[in-house]
Amino acid sequence: MTPSDIVYTTLGLGALAAAVLPRLLRRRPLSMPIVFLVIGAVAAALPVPLPQVDPVADRVWVEHVTEVCVIVSLMGAGLAINRPFTPRSWAGPWRLIGITLPLTVVATAMSAWLLLGWPVAAALLAGALLAPTDPVLAAEVRVGEPTDDENDEDEVRFALTAEAGLNDGLAFPFVLAAVALAAAGGAWSQAGWGRWFVVDVLVKVAVGVVVGLALGRLLGWMFFRAGASALRLSGHMEGFVALAATFLSYGIAELAHGYGFLAVFVTACTIRAAERDHGYHKVLHEFTEQIERLLTAALLVLLGGYLVTGGLSELTWWTVLVALGLILVIRPVTGWIAQLGLPAGPRERAVTAVFGLRGIGSLFYLSYALGHDDFAGLAEELWALTALTVALSVLLHGVSATPVIRRLDQLRGTRPTDTPP
Repeated sequence: MTPSDIVYTTLGLGALAAAVLPRLLRRRPLSMPIVFLVIGAVAAALPVPLPQVDPVADRVWVEHVTEVCVIVSLMGAGLAINRPFTPRSWAGPWRLIGITLPLTVVATAMSAWLLLGWPVAAALLAGALLAPTDPVLAAEVRVGEPTDDENDEDEVRFALTAEAGLNDGLAFPFVLAAVALAAAGGAWSQAGWGRWFVVDVLVKVAVGVVVGLALGRLLGWMFFRAGASALRLSGHMEGFVALAATFLSYGIAELAHGYGFLAVFVTACTIRAAERDHGYHKVLHEFTEQIERLLTAALLVLLGGYLVTGGLSELTWWTVLVALGLILVIRPVTGWIAQLGLPAGPRERAVTAVFGLRGIGSLFYLSYALGHDDFAGLAEELWALTALTVALSVLLHGVSATPVIRRLDQLRGTRPTDTPP
């Protein structure tokens, strides 16, 4: 028996579990991410020669694997959303982006600075990488598979899905600000802040949006309206084309010095808008969901193993307090503030505010940032805080999502929405 034999067997069992578990757990207060996180922790604790991951030493491949997982999930999220874009109908997500995101970055950074004594750059990085949400890790709080009905998305699921699709890209300026601060020794001139706002906020966001819109319209025409049948791919119903759209939009946006995450989500939403009631959207969405599920399962198994093989060795009680404070206080409060004045009821606002999951995006941002600076040698501490926060979010939100969302559906007098298998 060799380690490679064990790895192949583990991969096969993991892929099989990724197909079976969502169906088994659909109506239970337990999520697939919880199961894979626990499997990874248990497997790493057994006397079996499984490979172990050190995200500091293995930073490059961790960055790229998490990067692929995030962009695939963004394509799936954009394809699932069927609500036409208007300032009024998208008011909830925009408020979560414009108010909750920056408030979360600032509050988390202040917590890391005051409680952990971290330098300003490292504290800002902690706030930036822990601010983005990821409802992929709890299927009950995201929009399900594409349907023909523009009104099938309740406000909670829509707001959380759209927020995650947007803030995975719009958190990037704060990460870049932390990297620049670290490179400047923690002090930044007024000119430096001005350049950051113009280039890293305005220009790169604009490039990401423009690339997403242009490519989405081009692909939408090609998929549904091209005269040549070979180009009109909706007639062939091949799901892997979703990967082409994902990688094209991400790659072109990054080559143009824009935000690829934002471009992918905008591309997906634009493709959906090109022909909202076509069954090809469901094919594309199902393919991306399968790839996303496999990548997420693998990463959570590795994260579970990392947690029990020294990943939490740098934790202190203050670190735990920062992580719990983000999940239990900062996100609920900032999420509630952002929704003041919206027509949603108090129950809907409360659920939207509470279920801001942290996930794979946080792992990517940390890997990316550490590739540019060592942040005063705090790499291990940053990984401990991030891994703990993601694990706590997976456990707390994963257990509570199903009963809370179904109870909310019952109180609204609607039939609970079944998430895709």
